Amino acid sequence: MRLTRYTDYALRVLLHLTAYDERLVSIGEISRAYSISQNHLMKVVQDLSRTGFVTAVRGRNGGLRLGRPPEEIRIGDVVRHTEDGFQLVDCSTCKVAPACTLPRGLNEATRAFLAVLDGYTLADMASARSDLRMLLASPPPGDLAI
Repeated sequence: MRLTRYTDYALRVLLHLTAYDERLVSIGEISRAYSISQNHLMKVVQDLSRTGFVTAVRGRNGGLRLGRPPEEIRIGDVVRHTEDGFQLVDCSTCKVAPACTLPRGLNEATRAFLAVLDGYTLADMASARSDLRMLLASPPPGDLAI
């Protein structure tokens, strides 16, 4: 299974906010840390904010923070929210669909995949916060630090 870039960016935003949970974080900071376009991140952040994963504080001293404790945000919930669907094959026009059991196996595999992700929270993924902070603060690969 392959997750979309949108899901990747959403998880990166949430990990960043978890690593710096004691303060507000700007989209610009996250953009620089991962070398991701701010425009792409703004769309992701708006969606995460609308669904309560992230809280956006407006104003001059505003920024982002997690919408609830990292122990309460399951990775499976984020993936379910950010991915359009989990139908791995389209059997609607397939000649053998009435006799084929492939969709059943693929659906079972998808449920197992999501069940594993449900066993992890943001807190689990960011358990080495000091290491995350060090890596997030360093220039991205390919950048020249002068």
